[in-house]
Amino acid sequence: MVEVDAGARIRGSGRSGRLGRRRRRAGGRRRRVLRVGAFGGHVGLGRGRGGGRQASAGASYRRDVRIAVVIPALDEADRIAACIEALVESIRIANGRAHEASGGVAPDAANVTGNAVEIVVVDGGSSDRTADRARAAGARVLSSKPGRARQLEAGWRATEGEIVLFLHADTRLPNGWSAAVRAALAEAAVAGGAFGLRFRERSAALAVIEWGARLRARWGGLPYGDQALFVRRRVLEAEGGIAPVPIAEDLDLVRAIRRHGRLALLAQDVETSARRYLARGVLRTWLRNAIALAAWRAGVDRERLARWYRR
Repeated sequence: MVEVDAGARIRGSGRSGRLGRRRRRAGGRRRRVLRVGAFGGHVGLGRGRGGGRQASAGASYRRDVRIAVVIPALDEADRIAACIEALVESIRIANGRAHEASGGVAPDAANVTGNAVEIVVVDGGSSDRTADRARAAGARVLSSKPGRARQLEAGWRATEGEIVLFLHADTRLPNGWSAAVRAALAEAAVAGGAFGLRFRERSAALAVIEWGARLRARWGGLPYGDQALFVRRRVLEAEGGIAPVPIAEDLDLVRAIRRHGRLALLAQDVETSARRYLARGVLRTWLRNAIALAAWRAGVDRERLARWYRR
């Protein structure tokens, strides 16, 4: 088991706790959201629906700035190896391109992560071989109590990265993701961000969900956890960590990011699985998510919300 500091956390019970006490009303202020090009460059400092001033982010944010990728997992034996292998391959490609551009030799595939990226899988008590397969794929594996929020908390505290990226086991990052994240955070005003969303499975109904996710993230400033949220480590430290809430820990994190700075929305998409939509029905799942989001905004008790959502 990983020992986790049980001190002050990002409080997640709606209006109660630290997040709730500091909550700023959406009305009367413009949203602190940036829309960032695929590989950085110039960053639009979007202030609400009308765009805003421009600031150069530069093409990179020191390649040696360490990124910690934290993957919470529970009974993901069929997916975790592919997730890690895809992640490692994307890093290998990025490192190879960088070495070729500088006239060097591409690094050995067995040591592609080096000191620039660390990959940690936090197993929440799987009954299958999730931990074994994650370890075999090259990730560092930790254990924690069940619950995604607890897993995220254990994961980031066990890493050293200046940047922490939270990745779902069924989500794949795009090539060039690390450069895009560093480019976004080259702007000092940016506290964190997220990628766009694309489902691996294709259908007209899922395309509508993707469109809705873009609107929610861009105009509502609320990307979900399956969009690979990333955040400066200092934000997590300032908030005291992630509270062990049973649901909506991703929304709490986004709220914390926006309290400490701007939220960058990258032009690149992650590719994630629509398995939950397909299992429960696209419309039913969308409605359930919309109601849960409204309940979170209204400050409904998390335990009560989680019981309703999972019934």
